[in-house]
Amino acid sequence: MLLTIGAIFFIYILTKVYISVMEIGYVSDEKKNKAVILTPSNYIKAAEYKVSSQRMDIVSSLIEYLIFIFWVGFGLKWLEGMIQIDDIAMKSVVFILAFGVIGFFFSLPFSLYQTFVLDKKYGFSNMDAKLYIIDTLKSALIFVVVASLLTWLISKIIINIDSWWLWGFGLIFGIMIIINVIYPTLIAPIFNKFTLLENAELKESIEKLLSSVGLKTEGVFTIDASKRDNRLNAYFGGLGKSKRVVLYDTLIEKLSKNELLAVLGHELGHFKNRDIIKNIATVGTLLFIMFLIFGNLPQMLFDAIGVEKEPYSIIAMFLIFSPILSLFFMPLFGMMSRHNEYNADKFGAECESKEELASALIKLANENKSFPKSHPLFIFFYHSHPPLVERLKRLGVKIDD
Repeated sequence: MLLTIGAIFFIYILTKVYISVMEIGYVSDEKKNKAVILTPSNYIKAAEYKVSSQRMDIVSSLIEYLIFIFWVGFGLKWLEGMIQIDDIAMKSVVFILAFGVIGFFFSLPFSLYQTFVLDKKYGFSNMDAKLYIIDTLKSALIFVVVASLLTWLISKIIINIDSWWLWGFGLIFGIMIIINVIYPTLIAPIFNKFTLLENAELKESIEKLLSSVGLKTEGVFTIDASKRDNRLNAYFGGLGKSKRVVLYDTLIEKLSKNELLAVLGHELGHFKNRDIIKNIATVGTLLFIMFLIFGNLPQMLFDAIGVEKEPYSIIAMFLIFSPILSLFFMPLFGMMSRHNEYNADKFGAECESKEELASALIKLANENKSFPKSHPLFIFFYHSHPPLVERLKRLGVKIDD
């Protein structure tokens, strides 16, 4: 049994590494060609950033495999023996918190390198040590509260209900929807300062755009994203009455009014086409499949690892193995998402013009140093958005590639 699950995890890691190697080779070759969409200097920087990021992902994947060997080989058994609590639900809470803390320390070097080396080198990160520590402590507090509550609830369901996986799925899916509702008003403000948009002319234009598709929101807000990062972004957050239009302060500085409206028009296209509902349904489907699988794991798996089949070990198995399912479901979700993005681009172009949307996308790519091309295999597995070259071609922009 251990050899089987080890082989499955090895194939998963090998797939990730192979995809990254193919992307590195592809981007390195394209880097030598004439720049498209981006300025020549940004084209080179974007390629170098992509290659550096993928190299880091390869190292991260190899470490992920070592962590898997640690947990399956003796880590889960060791942690089970360390926690001497008779109440199984409470033991599960402590077990999963400890599991999460250990995982955090394994991932910390990669987070530090990404933030303070890679992103600093390419002019993205404005993060300093103080803000990083504050963000980490806030995230840790949220993790402790949410993970403790969910673990306790799931544990009680596993202990008391035979078909626990079905009820567990319903609980987690319901909480996921609640989090989407409260995120813009309760969670996001923990990390960023939200301010009502002060530009009256822009605000009026945005509200007119929203009303044209019947979207009622809590308001149009800007956030102080630049205190952490220089990349540009905007999004619609929340569900129901909690919906907000959120603009990064960096976006307002770099885009013209019409370009910004075209970008928001693209986001409105997702609303008009009910893509948010589709995405929630898609994630719910994957979550259901995961609960179905992990709710029926054989006893021999737990025997092979040397742990009792209890809520804490079942949840740990879910956390260890769910990335495998996610990776191999991603191509299907990616195809759906890329299709939705093309439709959203079409709507954004209709809201303003295809020229304004194309101009905005090009500015976003230059400022965010997003390399406009990718290897087909990388696109197949990872891209939720079509490559920028293809998006611009669909908008009728001539690309000399």
